[in-house]
Amino acid sequence: MTQRLLAFGYGYTAAALARRLVAKGWTVLGTTRRADRPVDAALALLRFDRDHPLPASAFAGVTHVLSSIPPDAVGDPVLDLHLTDLRAVPGLRWVGWLGTTGVYGDHGGAWVDETTPLDPTLARTDRRARAERAWLASGLPVHIFRLAGIYGPGRNAFVNLKDGTARRIVKPGQVFSRIHVEDIATVLEASMARPSPGAIYNVCDDEPAPPQDVVSYAAALMGVPPPPEQPYETAELSPMARTFYRDNRRVRNERIKGELGVRLAYPTYREGLRALLAIDGR
Repeated sequence: MTQRLLAFGYGYTAAALARRLVAKGWTVLGTTRRADRPVDAALALLRFDRDHPLPASAFAGVTHVLSSIPPDAVGDPVLDLHLTDLRAVPGLRWVGWLGTTGVYGDHGGAWVDETTPLDPTLARTDRRARAERAWLASGLPVHIFRLAGIYGPGRNAFVNLKDGTARRIVKPGQVFSRIHVEDIATVLEASMARPSPGAIYNVCDDEPAPPQDVVSYAAALMGVPPPPEQPYETAELSPMARTFYRDNRRVRNERIKGELGVRLAYPTYREGLRALLAIDGR
């Protein structure tokens, strides 16, 4: 039986997964908000947003669904427009929803896991928490993936150092969790192979770390001086950028290892950056 993935929001993470699946003979259909977006030869891409729902034909033969579209102020656009269509898909075996570890809120640098009560501190993470609940109550075979900060080819500290946007903002005690995009794809594939509807997974590496340490390490690998440290209190940051420093937590990832058998290719930012050096750090 042909396996067919419908990816709502064909972005950075969905593309990493799709490349693997297409190579294994899957059919992948993705969505985009841009009608003029170039289409990969191996991929069908349809326009989707609240004003452009998908045609009924898009759901034919779908076996797996991935949604990386964030909720808006109204709700989750995929559920609002297509829950009935998804419930009617006869061969649907797996649904993955990509969320964020931001739903845990601030824990003062303490560890959190999937059993930690959600306590979002921002409007955008509160919307994510409400969307999680809606997906879990949808009656679909849903799996929730709470993603840490994503990096990978074209999106990393090397790129920021080369284009002059890298900064070492220091807020004492502040750490962030992160995850390489290829490790996300590994987790998603492992879940597809071992479905457990209703499961929730933190997707992050083994070492939450201060952001300035990541920049310093990347600069050392490139052989360039790192940007100067800037105290968080006096650094010029946009209101959006400043919100990322509001919460401080360390995120555990034991469930993806114990339940899905995942072995991370990049267990810390060091392995990830070393692997990216030849791509983006030269």
